[in-house]
Amino acid sequence: MAKPTLQSIADEVGVSRMTVSNAFSRPEKLSADLRTRILATAERQGYAGPDPAARALARGRTGTVGLLVTGRLGDNVRDAVGTEFLVAVADALSDHGLALTLIVAGVGSDVVPARDVPMDGALVHVSEPGSPEVEWLRRRELPLLTVDQDPLPGVPSINVDDLAGARAAAQHLLELGHRRIATLNLDPPSPPSLERARGWVEVLEPAGVAPVGAVAAFRPPEAAYDAATRLLRRPDRPTALLCFSDAFAAQALRAAEALGLRVPEDLSVVGFDDGPLATSLAPALTTVAQDVTEKGRLAVAGLLEVMAAARAADQGPDGAPGGPTAARTVMATSLVVRDSTTHPPADS
Repeated sequence: MAKPTLQSIADEVGVSRMTVSNAFSRPEKLSADLRTRILATAERQGYAGPDPAARALARGRTGTVGLLVTGRLGDNVRDAVGTEFLVAVADALSDHGLALTLIVAGVGSDVVPARDVPMDGALVHVSEPGSPEVEWLRRRELPLLTVDQDPLPGVPSINVDDLAGARAAAQHLLELGHRRIATLNLDPPSPPSLERARGWVEVLEPAGVAPVGAVAAFRPPEAAYDAATRLLRRPDRPTALLCFSDAFAAQALRAAEALGLRVPEDLSVVGFDDGPLATSLAPALTTVAQDVTEKGRLAVAGLLEVMAAARAADQGPDGAPGGPTAARTVMATSLVVRDSTTHPPADS
């Protein structure tokens, strides 16, 4: 049998090829009865629909949005906070009939997704400074929005108030009476880790506390465990530890247990994120809360606004006014005090 085509369906139904195409791509142009007859004929002939690439070219839209992340997908989904953000973005896009295309930075190949993969816009999430993938997205003049990044000129952004959250965490430890305080931060640094470090220092140094610092890579988890172990083996062992994330705090709890230290009696530990991990730990973690699901929802909503404005601007003087904006949204954080912090030991 000959391969079914738009023309074969049009011949059987007695309409034009354009009418058949509209049944798939512009259903609002047809009556419900005619579209039903066309789709039934297409199904009977075994026709799956117009070629997606050709349809995207004709419409000027692909129906997909990119999400640029650093590191392999496996590393991202093993982090509960990263998974929550990814799901929030995918769900918000699905609500608008859009698909998600994951763009992984730093993967060497002849195909560069940020350069080569069709998409209508992109979210840039915690990408390394000077990322070539970001430069490709900008050179393509795609609508963009950054998340947890230093703002880019002319590009809107969604950021968490990492500075205020870190300040609240450090102030909490000072109010409990801690003076030997250490920090466990991310290496290489990211915009959130730099802001959190700045917040800790802005509170501790005026109080006469010079925090001892250690850094660790995001992966593998043992990197944070090893860094926490080094801190806790110091002769001037800290009585409190401020951590870049709940995941880092979990490794600090493991290190303390391995060294025979009790949390919080011997060591107070503070995390950051307040994801599901925070309440699953024993003791439950004092941490700084951010609304990751809302961050994903706001990111998609903001990008859709930029995409709509860009389309309107492309219509020329007869189209609606608009264009990409550089609005910056900073989401509030809050300190959640649980069982992993208390006053320092009496002999400290």
